[in-house]
Amino acid sequence: MSDTRLHSRDVNQDVRELGALLGEVIADLSTEGAFDTVESVRQAAIAYRRGDADSRAAMEAALAGCNPTRADEVARAFTTYFELINLAEERERVRAVRRGTQADTLADSVAAAVDSLVADDADAETVQSVLDDVLIEPTFTAHPTEARRKTVKAKLRSIAGHVETLDERRLTDDERGRVDRSLEAEVTSLWQTPQVRKRRPEVTDEALNVQWYLKNTLFDVVGEVYDELETELGEAYGDVDVPKLFEFRSWAGSDRDGNPHVTPDITEETLDRQRSVVLARYRQELKRLSGVVSQDATRITVGEGVRERLAHHAEALPGVAEAAEERYADEPYRQLLKLMRERVVRVDGVRPGGYEDSDGLLGDLDALATDLRENGAESVAAAHVDPLRRRVSTFGFSLASLDLRDHQENHTLAVTEALDREGIDYEALDEDERVDLLTEAILEDDPVVDVAELVASGECSETATKVLDLFDSTAEWHREYGVDAIDTYAISMCEEPSHVLEVLFLADQAGIADLPGYCGIDVVPLLETEYALSGARRIMGTLYENEAYAAAVEARNGTQEIMLGYSDSNKENGYLAAQWSLHTNQKRLAAICEDYDVNLRLFHGRGGSISRGGGPMNDALLALPASTVTGQVKFTEQGEAIAEKYANPHIASRNLEQMLNAQIRARYRALDGDRVRIRSEWRDAMETAAPAAREAYHDLLNTDGFVAFFEQATPITVIEDLNLGSRPASRSGERSVEDLRAIPWVFSWTQARCIIPGWFSLASGLDAYLDDGGDLETLREMYEEWPFFGTMLDNAALSLARTDLEIAAGYADLADDELSAAVFPRICEEYERACELVLEVTGRERLLDRDWLEENLDRRNPYVDPLNYLQMSLLSRTHRTPTEDRTLRLTVKGIAAGMKNTG
Repeated sequence: MSDTRLHSRDVNQDVRELGALLGEVIADLSTEGAFDTVESVRQAAIAYRRGDADSRAAMEAALAGCNPTRADEVARAFTTYFELINLAEERERVRAVRRGTQADTLADSVAAAVDSLVADDADAETVQSVLDDVLIEPTFTAHPTEARRKTVKAKLRSIAGHVETLDERRLTDDERGRVDRSLEAEVTSLWQTPQVRKRRPEVTDEALNVQWYLKNTLFDVVGEVYDELETELGEAYGDVDVPKLFEFRSWAGSDRDGNPHVTPDITEETLDRQRSVVLARYRQELKRLSGVVSQDATRITVGEGVRERLAHHAEALPGVAEAAEERYADEPYRQLLKLMRERVVRVDGVRPGGYEDSDGLLGDLDALATDLRENGAESVAAAHVDPLRRRVSTFGFSLASLDLRDHQENHTLAVTEALDREGIDYEALDEDERVDLLTEAILEDDPVVDVAELVASGECSETATKVLDLFDSTAEWHREYGVDAIDTYAISMCEEPSHVLEVLFLADQAGIADLPGYCGIDVVPLLETEYALSGARRIMGTLYENEAYAAAVEARNGTQEIMLGYSDSNKENGYLAAQWSLHTNQKRLAAICEDYDVNLRLFHGRGGSISRGGGPMNDALLALPASTVTGQVKFTEQGEAIAEKYANPHIASRNLEQMLNAQIRARYRALDGDRVRIRSEWRDAMETAAPAAREAYHDLLNTDGFVAFFEQATPITVIEDLNLGSRPASRSGERSVEDLRAIPWVFSWTQARCIIPGWFSLASGLDAYLDDGGDLETLREMYEEWPFFGTMLDNAALSLARTDLEIAAGYADLADDELSAAVFPRICEEYERACELVLEVTGRERLLDRDWLEENLDRRNPYVDPLNYLQMSLLSRTHRTPTEDRTLRLTVKGIAAGMKNTG
C-alpha cells in the first residue's frame, strides 16, 4: 500500500493549518491589535533566524511596546502554538511508524530483533533462554516535570484525535466540515482555558495522571507487542514460548522522599483505585469476550480443563452457576465467562468468592484458550483470548505495582527512636556495631519492637512515627492487595550497609519479612553519590556476607535490585564524569553480584533530560555494559516524557517494541559473549578525561558567587513557585546546588537556553586526554565502535544543539556584572570547545546527524525566542503586577513546550 493511501497529510500541512486556525481564534477573541502584535513578533523572530535581519531589534521593540495585558496575550499565543505544533509532530511520528511498518523498514522493531537473532544463527533453545531472562519494568514517577495542566492535556488529546481523522480517513465534504468545526471549537476552548495552575497538584492528581496512561493506552497496546513477537518467532523458530516480558510500576502515590504529602492514606487510596480500575477493565473485556465465544456444546468437545473450572466455580458460587447455566444453556464458554466476571466483581467487594489473585483469572483464560484451540478455533483464541491473557499477566490485579521510597536519614531516625524505647543507644554505635545489632535483631524469632504500638503511642517524633506507620501499613496492604501490589522499597542517599539493614529490620519488625524463608519486599539501595558508587563493594559485599541479608536475597529468588541515580550523580560530578562513573560502577556492581552468585537487576533512575539519563531508550539499553545485562531491567519514566511516549497508542506501542528490541539483542549479546572489544586505551582515555572533567565542573560550581549567578540568571525562583508537582523543589529549603533537586536545576538551565547539565566539562575532559598524549583518532574509534562513548557524545551533541548562547547571554546580563563576568565566559568557552570537539570526533559538519531533529529545532527556535525575551524582560523587574507574574509563569510553560523538555 502506498503512503498516500495510508495518510492524506504531512507535518507541514498540519503545522500550517493549526497555526492558521489559532491565528483566527486569536484575532476573534483577543483585544484589538493582539493578533497584529503576535504576527509582528513572529515575523521578526523568523526573519532573524533566517538571516534576513541583522539583529533581534524589531522583535524586542514589538515586545517592549506591549502593555501587561498584551504581553500576556503574546505569551499565551506562543505557548498555545507550541502545544499544537507538538501534536503535529506527534502525528508525523505516527506516520513514520506506520510507513515503516508497512514497508518493513523499522530498524529497531520486534521483527528486526528476531531477524538479528536469525542472522546470528541463534537456535531455538538460545532464543528461549534469552526470552526467559528478559523482563522490562518501566516505572512511572511523579517527578514535577510535566508542565501542562490535566485539563489542557485532555483538550490536546481531543485535537489530536481530530487531526488523526483528517489524516487517516477518507471523508465526505460534510464529514470534513463537521471535523473542521469540532477542531475549531477545541482550539477556541484551548485558547480560553487557563494554562497556569492556580494550585499545586496534589499527590492524588499525580497518581491519577500516571493511571490514565496505564488504563487508556498501555492496557490496550501491550497485547499488540506480544502478538507481533509471537508471530515473528513462530515464523522463524516454530514453537518458542513467550513469557511475561513487561511489568509496569509506579512511584506516584508512594514516593515519600522529600514529599510530606505522601501519607499511608494516600498510598492506600492509590492501591485501591488502581485495583478498581484494572478490575473494571477486565470485566469489560470478559463481557466483550462473552459475545464472541458463543460455541454450541453440541458442536464441540468441551475439554477437561473447562469442565473442571466450571465445577470449581460452581462450588464457590452455586447461585451464579445455576443462573449462568439457565441463561447460557449449551454454551459452556459463556457460562464460564459469566462465573469469571462474577469472581472479578467480588475481588474488591464484601461478598466472598472473588479470585484470590490474578493467577486464578489467568488460569481460567488459559483453560478457555486451550479448549478453543482443541476445537479448531485457533483464530478465536489468538484474536480474543490471548491478548487478554497478556494483559492479566502484565497488569495483574494492581494495574502497576507500587515502589515505596524514603530518605535513609528517616529510617535511621525511626530505628534510633524505636530502639531507644528498648534501652538501646543506636545513635552511639559505629557502623560495624549497627550492622551486628540489626542482624541479630532480624534473625531473632520474636520482634524487638512493637511497630504498631509505637505508632499508636505517639511517643516518637513526627518523622519517626511516619516511617513506622508506613511499615505497619505495608503489612496490612500485603494482606489486602497482595504482596505484588507493593513489593519494593528504595532507599534514597544510601551510603552504608546499615542503611539497607535498617529497612530490612523495620520490615521484619512489622511482619513484612520473616527470615529465613520469607521477605515481602525487595530492599533497593539507591546509589547516587560518588561516595556510595565508589563504595559499592564495601556496601554490597558487606550485605551479601551478612547472614540476615543473604537470607532476604535468597527469599527474593536470589535477585538484588540496585538503583543508580543519574540525576544527582550528574549534578554532583558534571556530565562526562557522571556518565563514566555510572558506566564503571554498573560493571563493578555486576562483578560483585557475580562474585556472590546473586542475580542483578539494575534500576536506572533516568529523567527526561540528557543530563538526567534521558535520550533514546533503545540506544541507552544497547549501550549498557554487557556484564550488567542480565535480562531484567528497570528504569524510571518521568514528567513530560510519559506524555510524549505513552499518550498516543501508536507511539506507545512503538516505544515498547523499541525497548523489547534493544533488550532482546542486548541479552543475546551478553549470553553470546560481548562482541564489542573495549580496548585498554579507550578505558585509559576515559580514566584521564573523567577526573579532569569533574575538576572543571567543580571549579565552575565553586566560583565565588556561582549560586547567586544561577539564581539571578535563570528563572529558578519562578519554577519553585510554578505548582508543577506536589513535591518541594529543594530538600531543606536552602539555596545551594547540593540541596536543590536535580529537576529544577536542569529545568532552570533549559529555560535559559544554556543546558550546561547536558555538556559542561565534556571539552575539559577530552582536552585533558588530548593534552596527556591522546589523539583524535582514538576518540574517533571510540565513537564508532564503543556504544557507551558514541551514545554519550551523541546525547551531548543534542544538548549542545539545543543550547543558544546568544539568548543565554541575555539571561547572564540579568545577573550582577561581577557575577556574570566571573561565570558566563567560562560557560561560553567550554561550549565553543565542546562543539569543536564533537564535530572533530564524529566527523560531522553539524551537531545533529538526523535531518528531522534539525528541522524540528529550525521550526521551533523562532517561536521560542519571543518567549525567552519576554521572560527576560519580566525577570529584570523588581516589582511585577499580578498579570505580569502570571505572564512570567506562562513563559516558563511555553518555553518548556517549545523545548519539549523541562527537567
